[in-house]
Amino acid sequence: MARVKTRTPNTAAAPNSLRFSPINGVLLAAGLASIVAGYVLLSNGSTVGAPLLLVLGYAVLIPLGIIL
Repeated sequence: MARVKTRTPNTAAAPNSLRFSPINGVLLAAGLASIVAGYVLLSNGSTVGAPLLLVLGYAVLIPLGIIL
């Protein structure tokens, strides 16, 4: 009888792949909360708090959540 080789999936991550940890989830959730709060403040007419929260969410927290 001939042996049949079965392929096993390669479970090792590629060196350049993204690996998300719990800190990534926390940063992404904080970014989403900051963006939602920024839009809520924007709808209420805030001209200082809304842009700060939106920039914090879009330019700081979301990228950090993806990169770290």
